[in-house]
Amino acid sequence: MKTQLLLKQARVSLIPHGWQISQVGKSCSIRNDLRKPISLEERSSIQGDYPYYGPTGILDYIDQYLLDGEFALIGEDGDHFLKPKEKPQTILAKGKFNVNNHAHVIASTNVCSAEWFATFYKHRNITDFLSRQGANRYKLNKATLEKLPILLPPLPEQKAIAALLSTWDEAIEKTERLIQAKEKRFKWLLRELISEQPKTQKNAKWKKVKLGDLFGKEVNVEKGKALTKESNTEGDVPVVAGGQTYAYFTNHSTHEIPTVTVSASGAYAGFVWYHDYPIWASDCNVLRATKGITKFLYFTLKEMQHRVYALQSGGAQPHVYSKDMKNLQIYWPQVEEQKEIAKILSNVQHEINLLKQLAEQYKTQKRGLMQKMLTGQWRAKPDIVMGDA
Repeated sequence: MKTQLLLKQARVSLIPHGWQISQVGKSCSIRNDLRKPISLEERSSIQGDYPYYGPTGILDYIDQYLLDGEFALIGEDGDHFLKPKEKPQTILAKGKFNVNNHAHVIASTNVCSAEWFATFYKHRNITDFLSRQGANRYKLNKATLEKLPILLPPLPEQKAIAALLSTWDEAIEKTERLIQAKEKRFKWLLRELISEQPKTQKNAKWKKVKLGDLFGKEVNVEKGKALTKESNTEGDVPVVAGGQTYAYFTNHSTHEIPTVTVSASGAYAGFVWYHDYPIWASDCNVLRATKGITKFLYFTLKEMQHRVYALQSGGAQPHVYSKDMKNLQIYWPQVEEQKEIAKILSNVQHEINLLKQLAEQYKTQKRGLMQKMLTGQWRAKPDIVMGDA
């Protein structure tokens, strides 16, 4: 009966051959005696090379350490329990370091390695076991931690599975670092190529105009069109309204050619968005360059996104209308220069989007692999994964 209850709690139907099911308190070593809370004020006077961990990562570096080796950490509290698929719940810490009193410390035993604990619970939803501290905060106390169910393969297989999954972690981390580097370069290019202050003799010749001076001449601007219940038929055309995401989808469009939308109301009134596909423009302003490049217009407004947001007015229901944007001053070069700049920025943006798709593919693959490997549906042969001893 006890075994069946643990299987149910662990959300698995059977114990794989050669594995066992247990509880953390019986098979793992909880070493909370190695934790030490150190205030920010005190840490500032003992800065050094040794990491000081909190429940979700390194908080500081100090000149002393209490732990030396390999340990798993899992938070006592925090918002990481809310989205376990997106945020890791565990950390595998190695070397010499410190831990504050908001994370539980797990050491290896002869049946469960710290690495296996960290791998098994990294993205596992355990909210059913936790107590609440407010609407968006959970707490994992030691007594609850001890009762958590855990599947245990033999130690060599634990190591093999963790090694396999770590290759996906490495690929994800590498891709996300590339994304960060590309995004940093994109922001730099955006400032350099579409600057509020000309920095070269070339763009010093650009004309500086108020956006309103282009309305009706080189830039077409119009209001969105409300979508009534009668005309709203479900389809695959996105409806652009007041937020940063699509409101819903319909089966016909108001615009077929590339356009820039600026959200008209709500918390994100002023959000600048580019669409090179059919849309239904609802609660938004729609802009399109008639004597210029619409994508360049988008990059110009996106570069000053903070200033567009600052145009919000209306109190409880903020809004930004086309009349509010008329006094925005922008640089408006010749069409050929607009085209060249838009191409450069679009290429970098495309590279970022491809990397984001790749990272998401890796994450999807890893989730599927974890589901199979951590429940024993797929088995890892230690001699193949780790190499012959």
